[in-house]
Amino acid sequence: MIRVPFYSPDRSKPGSKRHVLADANGVPLSMVSTGANVHDVKGLIPLVDEVPSVNGLVGHPRKRPDALQADTAYDSKAHRAELRKRGIRPLIPNRGREHGSGLGKTRWVIERTLAWLHRFRKLQIRWKRRPDIHKAFMLLGGALICLNCANWQLC
Repeated sequence: MIRVPFYSPDRSKPGSKRHVLADANGVPLSMVSTGANVHDVKGLIPLVDEVPSVNGLVGHPRKRPDALQADTAYDSKAHRAELRKRGIRPLIPNRGREHGSGLGKTRWVIERTLAWLHRFRKLQIRWKRRPDIHKAFMLLGGALICLNCANWQLC
């Protein structure tokens, strides 16, 4: 008799999720890792907080994007209000609505970025338990994606 360990398919899975904020070309701007059993919306504000400054007008570097397109899992009135307070226009489809918001037409950009990140073996499966080491590998993968985009104009 073979005994198979029982893993609940619901919320008790071990592991982590990667939240990635990328620009319109798919270049990662910030990355945050949360537990697999944590709701996606909990990673939204820390993800926006990690966006580095972008050169803008003299003396006023842009710190935030103008608009943020996200998946339905990030839909929350409180988080929409927080994004608006920061001057970011949220483009997040409402939950429980029919498809057809038009936001899925550009979803391939972030899916491609996630595929580029998962190309690195250290990020396919989380081998390291320490969050600082995992974050370092995520940042290294993001830096390599930026380097490839700059060298070969893939983006």
